[in-house]
Amino acid sequence: MESFAGKVAVITGAASGFGREFARLGASLGLRLALADIEPDALAGVVDELRTQGAEVFGETVDVRHAGEVERLAERTIERFGAAHLLFNNAGVATGGLLWEASERDWQWVLGVNLWGAIHGIRSFVPRMLKQGDDCHVVNTASVAGLLAPQGMGVYNVSKHAVVALSETLYQDLRAAGAPIGVTLLCPAFVPTGIARSERNRPDELRDERAPTESMKASQRATEKAVASGRVSAGQVARMTFDAIRENRFYVITHPNILPSVELRLRDVLGQRNPSDPYTYKPELSQRTS
Repeated sequence: MESFAGKVAVITGAASGFGREFARLGASLGLRLALADIEPDALAGVVDELRTQGAEVFGETVDVRHAGEVERLAERTIERFGAAHLLFNNAGVATGGLLWEASERDWQWVLGVNLWGAIHGIRSFVPRMLKQGDDCHVVNTASVAGLLAPQGMGVYNVSKHAVVALSETLYQDLRAAGAPIGVTLLCPAFVPTGIARSERNRPDELRDERAPTESMKASQRATEKAVASGRVSAGQVARMTFDAIRENRFYVITHPNILPSVELRLRDVLGQRNPSDPYTYKPELSQRTS
């Protein structure tokens, strides 16, 4: 997809972080925008900002854990714009701590947003894209935590590994069907976004009544420090992602210095070795991915 002007982009998690930067860049390129987020006030702020700049945009409060809410977003997008050409399955949350200390509610929340949100997006939008017959593109936000398995962040790792598998399979299925729909998998590392504060959006029914364990507290401190110290901005990640869409490129690895650790993991698999410390080659990244 070389031209964006006049096309329609749907972005979840659009009120902050990558989603907000996707929206800002998309507006500057002439995209019409359907923006979704669970935070209505923050979403309204982004919509107002972009409308002031002349963008054609609307916002919809959506909890991507729920299929019906994502389907409502799809229906409203088609009613408003008549098509959907770009889908950014971007909404994401995180928890940390030792794997066996995670509660069932932790799993339900993180998998609900990170994985089921992407699944619902694909199920609601890809069939509509296929009927359009236009050149379209799906962007799924994963993480380098979908390519590695760092300690202390098991629930998040599982969700992002699943997004990687989902995206690779979507690519292959669309290729087998001869569909004019591209797929891009975004795998960022440390970027200053709101991911360290994602607990603010946790639904009341999924809040954990237990006090945080020591491993959870340590993981939260490490996440806050790592995210705040990120040298690549969300705006830069947005530009990398749009470049990949133009080039119909699948992988976007925003921090290439993490690739030796990915290679180490693959060599462990090929050599049938026990898993190495995923940060053996890059000890300065040993706290946490984002």
